[in-house]
Amino acid sequence: MGVAALRGLALALVALPGSVLCFALTLVSLALIPIGLGLVTTPWVLTGVRAYADWRRVLAAEWGGVRIPRAYRPFPSPSPSPWGANPWTRTFGMLRDPATWRDLRWLPVDMTAGFVTALLPAVLLLYPLEGLAITAGLWRVFADPMGGTYWYGFVPVTDQATAFGAGALALVLLFFAHFLTVPLLQVHFRLTGAVLGSSQGELAERVRVLTETRRDAVDTSAAELRRIERDLHDGAQARLVAMGMDLGTVEMLLDKDPEKARQLLAQARQSSADALAELRDLVRGIHPPVLAERGLGDAVRALALRLPVATEVTVELPGRAEEPVESAAYFAVSEVLTNAVKHADADRIWIDLHHTGEMLRITVTDNGKGGALIGAGSGLAGVERRLGTFDGVLAVGSPAGGPTMVTMEIPCALS
Repeated sequence: MGVAALRGLALALVALPGSVLCFALTLVSLALIPIGLGLVTTPWVLTGVRAYADWRRVLAAEWGGVRIPRAYRPFPSPSPSPWGANPWTRTFGMLRDPATWRDLRWLPVDMTAGFVTALLPAVLLLYPLEGLAITAGLWRVFADPMGGTYWYGFVPVTDQATAFGAGALALVLLFFAHFLTVPLLQVHFRLTGAVLGSSQGELAERVRVLTETRRDAVDTSAAELRRIERDLHDGAQARLVAMGMDLGTVEMLLDKDPEKARQLLAQARQSSADALAELRDLVRGIHPPVLAERGLGDAVRALALRLPVATEVTVELPGRAEEPVESAAYFAVSEVLTNAVKHADADRIWIDLHHTGEMLRITVTDNGKGGALIGAGSGLAGVERRLGTFDGVLAVGSPAGGPTMVTMEIPCALS
């Protein structure tokens, strides 16, 4: 009971100033968008609002057992690069997120009804203490020195007898406080969950998106299996069959024509070397050994070393992600780099990998001619589908004339 009251008091002291500050800053920042200043400030203000809402979600789970899912759409945030991020894309990407407007609806509710429901448990416990203090004789201090009446609840306290009446009322309130303090705090958390939680429509949209990404993942896996089967059939398998036929011929010619047999043996040796090289390339296309052994950072560095364009790689990863995430990120980077080399006419590429806020963020920037788009049939569309399997997102900034900046984000934790 006492713990619930103290927690409610702490929440009340935070809810009113915190929610008022976040709401006021948001309104001011949104009002500044037409003059351009809001395009810079709004992403940071909304990020702060999300952090505040996330902190309240944590308190609701830890103090009230009310779990409020976090349903923000992943969206690339400003990341280090030679030219910086696109504030227009960032601002309106966040404003298109229904969760952003749910946060803004919650702030005025939290500063009013949320404040009251958080304060009630503390009041229900502390107010009876005042009544007991009046009964102990402090009514003389509280009463008007000019002979006025001091009211405790609905009890007028004018002498010691009425002070005992105030004490009786305090005991009744304390009795109810024993049973109601914790449920009243639960009301606060349930109110927070009702406003911050996702609606049924948003949950249905989430299910639809997950269904699509699952279907894309299945289609991609089937296509990858067909590619592996085709490469094995047309490449290594054909060479191994030819090598077996050569060895059969060598067996027949070994006594009759040793010179011809030696030529066929040399040819079979070359065929085996070619088959081994093709198998290694195939394995590298499935899961590069350097990725499994050294992690994503070193795998991307090795990828950059094979490019015909000068490439600078910056890696800030304190740990490793799960293998499927690393694999998806590696092949996404590989596809983006392939597009840059083939189509951008760039002479320099920058790659930045870092992990912040439970998000793996990768930026690939080139100084080419620009004009890259995410569309059906393009390599970037395939990258978007690959990242979508992991709730990842792809953002492309590529004005005509360049430069091109491709930002990829995948929610994940590092070990």
